[in-house]
Amino acid sequence: MALIILTACSGTGKSTLVKELLARHPRLKLSVSHTTRAPRPGEQDGVAYHFISKEHFKALISEGAFAEWAEYAGNFYGTSHAEIKAAEERGDDLLFEVELIGAKALKAAYPRALSCFVLPPSWPVIEERLRGRQTEDEATIQRRLKAGRGELEGAGFFDYMVVNDELEEAVCDLGALYRSAQLSAYEQRVTLERVQREARG
Repeated sequence: MALIILTACSGTGKSTLVKELLARHPRLKLSVSHTTRAPRPGEQDGVAYHFISKEHFKALISEGAFAEWAEYAGNFYGTSHAEIKAAEERGDDLLFEVELIGAKALKAAYPRALSCFVLPPSWPVIEERLRGRQTEDEATIQRRLKAGRGELEGAGFFDYMVVNDELEEAVCDLGALYRSAQLSAYEQRVTLERVQREARG
């Protein structure tokens, strides 16, 4: 199975890219994380997130159940090894939409995963997009911008970078990276082993 790790700073348009990418590649599925936050209106357990209690989450941490986990605003979020194993058994490829810390932890746990950081065409575009939403106050926007500057400092960790200037071009670029992940030596090992057996007679 191909594993794609996708990270970006707030306002880059990552969610839109993910939606388009999944729509065009049916075998690629979005990894469903565990969280301790309460479901929002319309969110379904097992679809948006696996909603669990803090006690259950901490027990899973102790068991080493998570490939990556972090705490944000008093709630825990994490990607379980079981989620990845289940996807592999179904024959799905997985897309992880995670923050910088989670991306590094996932890459450490699954080195074969392809990691990509989505860049904005310029920093002023980020500011324009965040303010254009008109859903957050200035203090929140400033917090997001500060976090974004820190995330940009870690962008060099990733295998690839895609600039989200024109949506169609960025989606096609991500699709090309997905295809390259499918064609990696690791993913093609079953075919290689079969051909080797055939060659030996």
